[in-house]
Amino acid sequence: MSTTASAEAGHVVTLVRLDSLTGLRWWAAFGVFVYHMVNFAPVPILNSFALHGHTGVAFFFVLSGFVLTYSSHGRGTTTRNFYWRRFARIYPAHFVALLLAIPVFYSFSSDPAHDWIKPFSVGILLLSVVLVQGWSRDPVILFSGNPAAWTLTAEAFFYFLHPWVNSVLRLLRMRGAAIWVLTAFGGAVGFKLLVLFVPGWWAQLPLPITRLSEFIIGMGVAQLLISGYRVRIAPIVSYLLLAAFLCWLVLARRNDWTDLFTQWVEMMSAEIFVALFALIVLTVGTRDARGAPSFLKTKVMLNLGAWSFSFYLVHATVMYAFIEIFGRQPIAYSNLLWYVPTFAFAMLVAWALYRFIEHPFERRMRRWGNKHLA
Repeated sequence: MSTTASAEAGHVVTLVRLDSLTGLRWWAAFGVFVYHMVNFAPVPILNSFALHGHTGVAFFFVLSGFVLTYSSHGRGTTTRNFYWRRFARIYPAHFVALLLAIPVFYSFSSDPAHDWIKPFSVGILLLSVVLVQGWSRDPVILFSGNPAAWTLTAEAFFYFLHPWVNSVLRLLRMRGAAIWVLTAFGGAVGFKLLVLFVPGWWAQLPLPITRLSEFIIGMGVAQLLISGYRVRIAPIVSYLLLAAFLCWLVLARRNDWTDLFTQWVEMMSAEIFVALFALIVLTVGTRDARGAPSFLKTKVMLNLGAWSFSFYLVHATVMYAFIEIFGRQPIAYSNLLWYVPTFAFAMLVAWALYRFIEHPFERRMRRWGNKHLA
C-alpha cells in the first residue's frame, strides 16, 4: 500500500502502509485451522472455542474488502489489470493446492470408514479448477476439489464487483462511509431475520451472495479510514470485546442457557462477529495510520501473514492426510500433542507453496500485467 493523500473536510489525510493487517490475517487462518482440528484431535474445553474458528473466513472477507479498497486509493490501475492482479494473487497457489488435495479427498473406490473421501469425478473437479464450485449449496460440489477453496469462489465474485462498487464508494466522505457500513450491516441482519422467520428460496442463495455484505462492510471501513476517520479505541479493546463475546457464547452453550436474550444473540452471532471483526480492522488500521508500534508488524507476524493464504489452502489437506494415516482420535487433553506435528507439517507445505508458487508466480504475472494491461 503506497503512501497517497486524500482530501476530507479541507485537509489532507496521508495514507500509509498498514502492515499490521498482514499479521492480523494470520490469526484468522489459524482460527480456521483450530476449527478443523476438531475433526481430527478434539480437546475438551478447547473444542467449545474451536467450533467458532470458522468465523475466520468472515474475517478474511471483511479484511479483503478493506485491503482492496484502501490499496486502490489514488492509483490509476485499469480494471483489466486489477482483475489480472487478483487472478495472479489467488490462482497459481489454488491450482497447486488443488492438485495436492485430490489424492487425499478422492478415490476410485469408496470406503464408508473414510467419509471425507469422495468418488473421483472429472466433471465436478473441473468446477473447482475454474472456481465456480462455491455457487452450489450441494456439499459434494461446494466442497469439491480442495474443500477450503469454496471461499475463492466468493472472493472471485467480490473481485469482479469491486471496481464498480468502489467507483461509487470513493465518492463518499466520512459520514457517507459510516452510513455505508451501517446500511451493509443492517442488510446482513435483515437477511438473517428473513431466512429465520420467512421460509423461502432465499435461504438457499449461493454463499457468494449471502457473504457479500462482509466484503462490502470491509470496503466501507476502508473508506472511513481514507476519509480521515480515526477511531478513539485501542486495538486491545476490540480484542477483549471479541474474547468476551466468544467466552459468553461458550458459557451459554455449556450451561444450556435458554432465555430469549441468549437465543437472539446466538441466532445473530455471525453478524456480531462481523461487526467485531470490522472494529478490529478499524482499530488496528487506525493505530498503523498513526505510526504506532505493533506486535503484528514484527518480522515473525509479517512472515506468518504472508504465508497465511497458502496455509489456509493446504491445512485441511494435511490434516485429512494425517487422519488417513493415524485415524480420528477420541476426545482427550492429550490430543494437544497432535497439534504440534499437524501444524508444523502444514506450515512446511504452506511455506513451500508460498516460496515456490504463490509469491514468484504472482510477482511475474503482475509484472506482465503492468506491461501489457496498464
